[in-house]
Amino acid sequence: MEDNRKLVEEQIIESYKREEEMMILVFAQWCVNNGLDPHALYLQAYPQQEGNEALRQALALTVSAEEAGDISDDTVLGVLSLFGNDDLAQIVTEAIAQRGSKGPLGD
Repeated sequence: MEDNRKLVEEQIIESYKREEEMMILVFAQWCVNNGLDPHALYLQAYPQQEGNEALRQALALTVSAEEAGDISDDTVLGVLSLFGNDDLAQIVTEAIAQRGSKGPLGD
C-alpha cells in the first residue's frame, strides 16, 4: 500500500514538472512571437535565477515567430497565473502595456 502511494506521488510530481516545462515554453514562445527576449524578461521577474535550466531548455525548443502558432496575451497570462508566477505575469503585463503604447512589438 505504501509503495502504491509513493508511486502515485511520484507520478503527480512528474506531471507537474512536465506542465511547468510547458508553461515556460509557452512564455518563451510568446516572447519570441512578440520580439522580446525571454531570458531578459525572466530575469526582470526572477533576478536570482540566472542560468535557469528549465528556461534554457524551453528556449532551445522555441521556433521563429513565422513558424509558431499565435499565443494570445490572455493565454500566456493565464498559464503564468495557473503556476503562481505573479512576478513574471507582472513583467509580461508591463511588456503588453508598452506594446500598446508603441504599436505592435517587433516593429
